[in-house]
Amino acid sequence: MRRDRNVMVNGHKKVSVLTLLLVATSSLVACSQSDTSVANSTPTEPALATQSAQIAEPQAQMTSVSAHADTQSTLLQNVSATVYKDVNCGCCKEWVGYAESHGLSAATQHPEDLSLFKDRYGVPQQMRSCHTTVTTNGYVFEGHVPAKHMAQFLTNPPSDAIGLAVPSMPVGSPGMEYQDKFMPYKVMQLNKDGSTQVYAAIESPAQQL
Repeated sequence: MRRDRNVMVNGHKKVSVLTLLLVATSSLVACSQSDTSVANSTPTEPALATQSAQIAEPQAQMTSVSAHADTQSTLLQNVSATVYKDVNCGCCKEWVGYAESHGLSAATQHPEDLSLFKDRYGVPQQMRSCHTTVTTNGYVFEGHVPAKHMAQFLTNPPSDAIGLAVPSMPVGSPGMEYQDKFMPYKVMQLNKDGSTQVYAAIESPAQQL
């Protein structure tokens, strides 16, 4: 009987792990959907071929949440930036639309090698995501950073910081919405000396608003 119970428990654990992996895989598929509206660059082979390798295995249980659609706001109304992304990245396009709905004036570029721009702007390897946003005054926002935290940072930038990052592509972060699922994540501060520190811990969708 004890052996049967152990088999059942192990079976449930495997099902839970498989469920998380399926959700993450589905999110990656959504993120790589073709951006058919691009007209200002010639499509190239995806520069983030190793993108899936950068996605850490989920460390926290995802929870189901109600829809948290963003409304028009002026958080970033005086901010202009260039977004460096892969031409085929669907979740990058979703994030740009989200940021623009909060007032960001965004221009997009699709370089063949995104890593060159991440190197140029000092984004550490472990902090990298699918797109890099650089404001006209030189601050860097890597990945799916909430508009709320971009605005807070730009209002009072720490003297030793170059920007913020949301490493990988957390499910439920802006532009990474998937079936109303949400996984807690951290917004990291990128410092001039190459170090990083936690800028904000996002434990619920409401904390992104």
